[in-house]
Amino acid sequence: MAPNNSLNIDIVSDVVCPWCVIGFGRLQKALKDNKQIDANIRWHPFELNPHMADQGENLRQHLTEKYGTTLQGSIKARAMLTELGKEVGFNFNYFDDMKMFNTHQCHQLLLWALDSGKQTQLAMALFEKFFTYQGNFSQENLLGIVEKVGLDTEQARQVLTSQTLSPKVKEIQSQWRQQGLQGVPAFIFNNQDIITGAQDITVFEQQLAKYIY
Repeated sequence: MAPNNSLNIDIVSDVVCPWCVIGFGRLQKALKDNKQIDANIRWHPFELNPHMADQGENLRQHLTEKYGTTLQGSIKARAMLTELGKEVGFNFNYFDDMKMFNTHQCHQLLLWALDSGKQTQLAMALFEKFFTYQGNFSQENLLGIVEKVGLDTEQARQVLTSQTLSPKVKEIQSQWRQQGLQGVPAFIFNNQDIITGAQDITVFEQQLAKYIY
């Protein structure tokens, strides 16, 4: 592969998924070590809780009901994720009354931002709003995030108000599930190879090495 040749990397994720943050952070580290590769990253929707009510649900209660997670298991997992986040430069700031939220509007905005050149910035700002700054995904907060990353807030408001991208988000998610994807994150390289989960940096490095000649 010639220097600076382009590699398409599609990331299927949800913005309330801590492993998606960690997995992306590890991918970024691997890319920094392979400067020959010019990665074209695109984010795809995968709602972990598509039927979650707008007001959200206590995160610990949600994990207990969905996965059977105990209080001690939750405490241990949060400590582990916080440390893993530090390794990739991300700050997890968990708190006792933290809630799980519906992310459908987030994914509409990410789809809208696909061709803006700022989709990754928007994705990271959404991760940070939830995990670092203990925020929710109210329309006010979402428009504030849009403004923060330099996108057009009035266009974003129209996207959220009209819901015109909602069917497309649902269609994309359905396509991934039909292809057998059951969870996130998933990283697809040049529409051919897939890495699922937040694998070690070495796994990403080995994958990227396939595109260097």
